[in-house]
This record gives sequence, structure tokens and C-alpha cells, in this order.
Amino acid sequence: MKKIVMVGGGTGTYTVLKGLKQYASEFEISAVVTMADSGGSTGRLRDEFGQLPVGDVRMALVALAADVDSHDELLRQLFLYRFDRGEGLSGHNFGNLLLTALTDILGGSHEAIKTAGRLLQVQGKVIPVTTDNVHLVAEYSTGDVVQGEHEIDMPPAHLASARIRALSVTPKANITEAAAAALRDADVIIFGPGDLYTSVLANCIVDGFTEALAASSARVVYVCNLMSRLGQTVGMQAAEHIAELSAYIGRQPDDVLINTSPLPADIVARYDKEGTYPVEHNCMGDSYRVHAKDLLATESIHTTAGDVVVRSLIRHDSNKLAAAIRDITFLDY
Repeated sequence: MKKIVMVGGGTGTYTVLKGLKQYASEFEISAVVTMADSGGSTGRLRDEFGQLPVGDVRMALVALAADVDSHDELLRQLFLYRFDRGEGLSGHNFGNLLLTALTDILGGSHEAIKTAGRLLQVQGKVIPVTTDNVHLVAEYSTGDVVQGEHEIDMPPAHLASARIRALSVTPKANITEAAAAALRDADVIIFGPGDLYTSVLANCIVDGFTEALAASSARVVYVCNLMSRLGQTVGMQAAEHIAELSAYIGRQPDDVLINTSPLPADIVARYDKEGTYPVEHNCMGDSYRVHAKDLLATESIHTTAGDVVVRSLIRHDSNKLAAAIRDITFLDY
């Protein structure tokens, strides 16, 4: 079996893992997820309980959860359920609350994640990139410095079109041994899709990450985003995304997946009003192989009542992505 490691967080990681799960008989799947989330339900729980953020872990667990029967589906729905009313509860996600309670009961996030994984019968492993309590710090081309994942995701107006010059964490953080081992032993390591700085690179700036990656003989795959993000990637096309990833991980990817299917004009128009746009394919090949194909999800994206975090309205298709990754995995170059 091929060992595949997904590096990221949030909706992009959920999308890839959900698709890869159907190849569980061929792949050993691991997800290395960021632990710097500070927005929405996760941020509130982090502030009130002083624990590590749980949102990205929860999304990865649900993506890998069993879905054989109605009982499995009910558990998945429960972990995704978001309260839209109730003083103090509105906006909270049930899965986040459960992981917080399990951390309290079991005395640590590691045991809480393992226990939640057993409840959901996950087909793979979900591994925090660090267990240090950290926050992201972004230094912009303007000289401004912003701290906190949520604040970087929701930048003030004067930074909406600014470029991030340097991303770091405070305080210093070290990669978990489980995450380092997963990277070293992997056959394929996937970066993206997801917000370039707050979901993907947030993992790469943890001490020990690039060293573990350098010690790996894995094929590295980057899944390029569909849309730019205010305060992060305005002015960047596919080649610029790849160049930034390469700068942070110390090497170029071997393979890059880029969507070629036209994006819905009405949704693109909505993005255009806020100053964001589709990420265009401008790659010249360089030393990486470009796989340009239809990777777009066709179903409509609906926001959940009570959710205060801005979510993407255009997303990749789980099955198309997984099939493309599987093809790359077994290609013989």
C-alpha cells in the first residue's frame, strides 16, 4: 500500500481526504493538520478553555469517517452540526465541543483525537503538526504585522491587496514526532488546496517540518487553489503560488494539479465585487509536471446557519481530485 500524507487544514483538506477515503484499500492515509486556527467556534473555545484548536482536526476526522450505513452518517452529521441559536451556543460546532470535552476528560489533545477517531471509525490517521500553543504572525510588504490566523484571513481594508512578506509562528513551535515520521515515511505528500498561508504554509513554518520533508523520498504534489484570497494571494497566479510554496518547503513540487473547467460566471462575479478572482494557469513547467484537468465541483455550496467564518463558494470535486492523485501516485516517471 502507498503511504499518502495530506498537509493542510480546513475545507481543502476535507475535500481531498473525503475523496481519497474511497481508495483506502490501496492507500495508507494520514493528514498532518495546522494547529494555529483562531477563528469562529474553534477560536472561542481556544480562548475560553486554553486548549489547542480543534476545527481543522475535526474536519479531517469527519472526512475520513466511515460512511457505510445510516449510523455512520448520523455520527458524521453530528460532528458537523453547527448551532444557530442559543445564548453562548450559536455558532459553535458540536464536533468542536465534543473534542474539547474529550481533551478535558482524557487530559490531552492526542488522546482526544484518537478517541474521536475510534468513534468515527476513521480510515486513516489525523496528526496535529504541533502540540505547542501557537499563533500565526504575518509580516506584509507594507511593513504591517498581523497576529492570529483569523485576523490574517479577515484582513483590514488597507491590507486586502497587500502581499505577505514573511509568515511565522509565535511562540516557537516544534513538529510532533508523529507528523515528522509520517512525512519521512510517505510515498506521496500532498499540499493544498486551501488558503496558501493560513492552511498550507501554517504547517511548514513549524520547526522540524522542512527537515522531515527533506529526509523523505516522497513524490510531492501541489493542488492549486481555484480562487485568490484577500490579504494573502491577490496578484498571484498558479506559478506564483508554486514559487511561494517552494520557498517555504525548500524544494519544488514534483507534480501540480490545476483545474481547467470554467468557473460559474455568477459566482465569479460575486468574488469580483470583493476584489478576488480565479487563479489562472500560467505555469511554464519548470522542473515540475503540470496536470491540467477538470477538477471542479458542480454542486452548489451552501453556508451553514450560525457560521461566522467566510467560506469559499467554489470548490474542488473530491472524487475528481482523488482520482487525479491516484493516477499521479502510480505514474512511472
